[in-house]
Amino acid sequence: MRDKSVVVSLVRAGAHASTEQPSSVPVLAGLVEMAVTSENALMAEREGELIERTQQPITVRSLAHDLGALGVKPATTLLVHSSLSSLGWVCGGPAAVILALEHVVGPAGTLVMPTHSSDLSDPARWTSPPVPESWWATIRAEMPPFDPDLTPCRRVGVIAECFRKQQTVRRSWHPQVSFAAWGLRAEEVTRDHSLARFGERSPLAKVYDADGWVLLLGVTHASNTSLHLAEYRAAWPGKRTVRPSAPMMVDGNKRWIDWDDIEIDDHDFATIGDRFAHQSGLQREGLVGQATAMLLPQRPLVDFAVTWMAEHRKAPTSDT
Repeated sequence: MRDKSVVVSLVRAGAHASTEQPSSVPVLAGLVEMAVTSENALMAEREGELIERTQQPITVRSLAHDLGALGVKPATTLLVHSSLSSLGWVCGGPAAVILALEHVVGPAGTLVMPTHSSDLSDPARWTSPPVPESWWATIRAEMPPFDPDLTPCRRVGVIAECFRKQQTVRRSWHPQVSFAAWGLRAEEVTRDHSLARFGERSPLAKVYDADGWVLLLGVTHASNTSLHLAEYRAAWPGKRTVRPSAPMMVDGNKRWIDWDDIEIDDHDFATIGDRFAHQSGLQREGLVGQATAMLLPQRPLVDFAVTWMAEHRKAPTSDT
């Protein structure tokens, strides 16, 4: 497989040419074209790998069948975390997955997905990756404010990014950890999302109140945001508070807003999920497409996690 660094090198070479050779516009255009061609080749190669490991095309019909066999029922409130590539080659890509999910839960159900935008935050706190300190002031001044119609998702997968753009989908008004919802309870789930990210006025708490379910589609409990709700409800030694900030529109003007919140930590989520599955027997597992899928009721999971965190999380030995 071609190394993606080739693309970066070509773009950097183009930037170098543009600064040292003002008359070399054709050279720069050629370098940019080469970079785009290389990136397209990488995408084609990855799709080719998906095709090679997929026996039959994954379709809306086959996905809906697999979801039903797993136990997803009509009229369910379903919170989905997903990885498109884990499914195999899907005819129609993320749109097909969304249509299958909506078909199975039906108009009396509600489909919910995380549509987070963690980059709308103080660059001084960025670690994956960090940016030079000399950039911080520029980023704070120029970062566009949160817009539920425009702001893209970050690190939640292409299915969620596609889902949020659907006309009948509602998105909660949180600059960093919004959720999107479709169906009967969409307005209720996304309404009045407080700045306390995953607390009692979050979509996660609304899913809990609706006795909803969690579907992990090709991902593990490490991605299970419902466990953040447990963090807000649990007490353990050394539980910390933080003060996040984000750019938002206030009275027609962009402002950086900060708020008091708890420090969230997902380091033990995979362990908690595994223990819940083993001890409760409530988690269902099966294949959806070629992905390992897990389906479980959210309320017992959160209640279990609250107790587990209180018993197992310890105060840090020192600040790092």
